[in-house]
Amino acid sequence: MQCHHFDAGRCRSCAWMGQAYDDQVAAKQRHCRGLLAAWPDLTWLEPHRSREEGFRNKAKMVVAGTLEAPTLGILDPSGAGVDLRDCGLHEPGLAAALPALADFVTRAAVAPYDLATRRGELKHLLVTRSPDGELMVRFVLRSTEPVTRIRKHLPALHAALPELVVVSANVQPEHKAVLEGEREIALSPRETLAMRVNGLTLRLRPQGFFQTNTEVAAALYRQGRDWVEEVAPASVWDLYCGVGGFALHVAAPGRLVTGVEVSEEAVAAARATAEDARLPGLRFEAADATTWAQAQEAGPELVVLNPPRRGVGPELCAWLEGSGVGHVVYSSCNAVSLARDLAALPSFAPRRARLFDMFPQTTHHEVMVLLERR
Repeated sequence: MQCHHFDAGRCRSCAWMGQAYDDQVAAKQRHCRGLLAAWPDLTWLEPHRSREEGFRNKAKMVVAGTLEAPTLGILDPSGAGVDLRDCGLHEPGLAAALPALADFVTRAAVAPYDLATRRGELKHLLVTRSPDGELMVRFVLRSTEPVTRIRKHLPALHAALPELVVVSANVQPEHKAVLEGEREIALSPRETLAMRVNGLTLRLRPQGFFQTNTEVAAALYRQGRDWVEEVAPASVWDLYCGVGGFALHVAAPGRLVTGVEVSEEAVAAARATAEDARLPGLRFEAADATTWAQAQEAGPELVVLNPPRRGVGPELCAWLEGSGVGHVVYSSCNAVSLARDLAALPSFAPRRARLFDMFPQTTHHEVMVLLERR
């Protein structure tokens, strides 16, 4: 893949842009295998590849420029906006919506936030596209001042984007590098986006997390489900469950599955999906994964781990070591923290691993490992 923004030096977010895709996947595989070289008996499956471009279901656009000519993209070193509405990583349907959103900024008179002067209101536009082509749009604002104008002009935005079904305003008043704030204001009757994956309809709320690459996320969930089915446990915990992707995929008659996630928004979405799908033996808890696990009288037969980049850490690893858990399925977006956590789990032997290229053109990836108690 080639990108004229990268070639011109305007955007270097994709560090591997221009490299042959086969070479990218091979380099990520070597990186992961090198970090996990301490387990020579680990069997590596064939990497799961992605489309090279047009794969991102979410656009995180910094809004800059002027009210009459806003830019959607990133900021250059001087703080000026670089417009990336034509970024080749976005799904085509997502890219097609961005010009209408830029026009809306002008129509609704929502002034772009200026870092240097700390004036203006609109900091980011966060846009997510579902597999069905529906859109969720979130306006990240400095204050609630523009909300009335946004509401007033929403009919025009819906006319321009009939696929728009979820709209909200997020309030982030602080002047620092934090993408969004805690307060979310619903601006549409619907508050969830239907993310249909492998026959399940996961419900994504505005502050919920979903993998950026829908096709590869579906493959990741299928792999986790297949490994769980091989073990056939009677009980499963899905820790750091998000909107319940793994928990919902491994639910089965006679199996008790508990998903744990600190985000109440994500847990509400997971519960709604479970209720709609009428899946048996499922429950979700809004709690810190480590604190919750330590408070339980007994552990399950299998644990699914899908932590943030920092990994699960020593406390949860120590709990797993002393538990009766027989198998772990660990999905990691950071092989460095994965290797550290595996070293803290000497009672478990990593049996199989697979790379999922969730983020082509970058160094980032997802890797999943199946562990078995020795």
